[in-house]
Amino acid sequence: MDAKTFFKDHPEAAVAFSGGVDSAYLLYLANRNCSRVCAYYVRSQFQPDFEYEDAVSVCRKIGVDLFVIDVDVLADETVVSNPADRCYHCKKRIFSTIIDRASKDGFNTVFDGTNASDDEGDRPGMRALREMGVISPLKILGLSKDRIRQLSKEAGLMTWNKPAYACLATRIPTGEKITAKKLSRTADAEKFMMSLGFSDFRVRTRGDNALIQIVSSDMELFCEKRKTIQKKLSQMYGKVMLDTEARDEH
Repeated sequence: MDAKTFFKDHPEAAVAFSGGVDSAYLLYLANRNCSRVCAYYVRSQFQPDFEYEDAVSVCRKIGVDLFVIDVDVLADETVVSNPADRCYHCKKRIFSTIIDRASKDGFNTVFDGTNASDDEGDRPGMRALREMGVISPLKILGLSKDRIRQLSKEAGLMTWNKPAYACLATRIPTGEKITAKKLSRTADAEKFMMSLGFSDFRVRTRGDNALIQIVSSDMELFCEKRKTIQKKLSQMYGKVMLDTEARDEH
C-alpha cells in the first residue's frame, strides 16, 4: 500500500507525538495527506525536557497544532514496580489518555510512530497499542528506520539524524523500583553529558552507581572529558563507571 491510498482511508487523525525521528516523519506525512491532523505529546516523569522542546520545534516547523497532556506515570503502582512488561502498562496508561483527549477533540483515529524495523516480539508496549486499536502507518507502509531517516532528511526535518532515545525508565534495571529521584538524577546526568558534546549514549543506574554507555566514536571524547565527567557525576552517584563494550551507533 502507498501513502496516498492509506491516508485516503484515514483522512483525519491524532498523532501520538514524541518529538523523535519516527513520530516526526509520521506527523509530516500525515500533515501532507490528511484533511485534519493534530499532535498529542504526553509529558511525564519519563521524558527529559529536551524531548518536549524538540516536539514544540518540530510542530512549529511542520505547522501542526501541538496539544500537551500531563500524565503522572508514577501514580501507577505496576509501572513503579518496574516489571519486565512495564512498557505494556505504561503505554496503556499513556495511550488511553491520548485516545480520550483525541476523542473529545473529534478524532476517532490515533496514529503512533512504530516503524517496520520495530520487532513486536521484543516490545510489550506494541501489544498495548494493538489492543487499544492504535494504528501504525509507518509499519503498514513498510518504512524502516533507515528509510525514515533518509526521507526525513529529504523533507528537511531537524530530527533526521537524531539518535534513538528511549524513556528514562529504561535506565533502571527491571525489577528495581522506579522513583522520581532516580529519574531526575538520570535526566540531570544525561543533560550534563549532552553539554559536553555526547549525543548517542546512556547513563544507566546500577544500585547507587552510574554506568555510562557511549558509542565507539565518542571514546576519544570521553577520555578527554573523563575528569570533568567524574567530578560532576560523583556528586550524584556513588561510583561512575564506563561500559567498555561500546553501544551500537544509531
